[in-house]
Amino acid sequence: MDSRKVTELKAFVQMCKDNPSVLHLPEMGFFKSWLQGSVLVCGSCPCDGAPKAAAEPEPAPPSESEESELEIDNEGVIEPDTDDPQEMGDYESLEVTDEMMDQANEKKMEAIGVLGDGDLQKALDLFTEAIKLNPKLAILYAKRASVFVKMQKPNAAIRDCDRAISINPDSAQPYKWRGKAHRLLGHWEESARDLVMACKLDYDDEASAMLKEVQPKANKIIEHRRKYERKREEREIRARQERVKKVREEHERAQREEEARQQTGGAQGGFPGFPGGAGFPGGAPPFGMAGLNELFNDPEVLMAMQVKLTT
Repeated sequence: MDSRKVTELKAFVQMCKDNPSVLHLPEMGFFKSWLQGSVLVCGSCPCDGAPKAAAEPEPAPPSESEESELEIDNEGVIEPDTDDPQEMGDYESLEVTDEMMDQANEKKMEAIGVLGDGDLQKALDLFTEAIKLNPKLAILYAKRASVFVKMQKPNAAIRDCDRAISINPDSAQPYKWRGKAHRLLGHWEESARDLVMACKLDYDDEASAMLKEVQPKANKIIEHRRKYERKREEREIRARQERVKKVREEHERAQREEEARQQTGGAQGGFPGFPGGAGFPGGAPPFGMAGLNELFNDPEVLMAMQVKLTT
């Protein structure tokens, strides 16, 4: 075997030992592939540090269906009513006279009377007539809402209570009946909120009794929601931390690669036996020297390298 080639090969192998990062330069890809194909151990680039264990996959975040699982006793909850909105009176522009007020009051008293007899539809019609005569009296809407609740029409009751509260927000009756209507629909939080307000404005045994029923369910829903809000916040924090970590690792990796390239560039001009270095015949840097491919294609050289690298 040509002694000059052996000398150059020894110098090249020594360079690889002194600075293993050269094997990971793009222009040395062909050589690294050959080494790996020759069943030679070619470790990862030193700039990447020690081999890292595969990261354990993060548990998948709970789906919305998992988060919505909550057992609530819905006994007494009914399907919502879908009737057309009831007559609400000309609240915006009607000028109500004293005579109209008196007539509205008479209709109200008559409605209360038939309501006591259990005639819900008649009571409903009379309250509606009273509202048409005096649509600016909040108690009329609250009374009619009580009839709607008894008729199992919670949405209609809620519409009446909303109007009554807009007229007089300090009246307890609209909150009481709206709380009952929400209870029929299974709106536990809204029901509890209205019943609390009703008892605050004017304590009522009936409203208080219903509040004791719905408040635990409302509290359970509130705590359930807070629990998953905390979990979502924790996942968001972990995701942000992971993004910051990846950015930092990428920045550090880029710095290490740049340092490795600079070190390799400084070493390319001073290896004995190669052109351009001290004692290198020919005058070219190691990766641009004439005959490098010829050197690696020489079977005797390859055999010698295998012996050299594995000893």
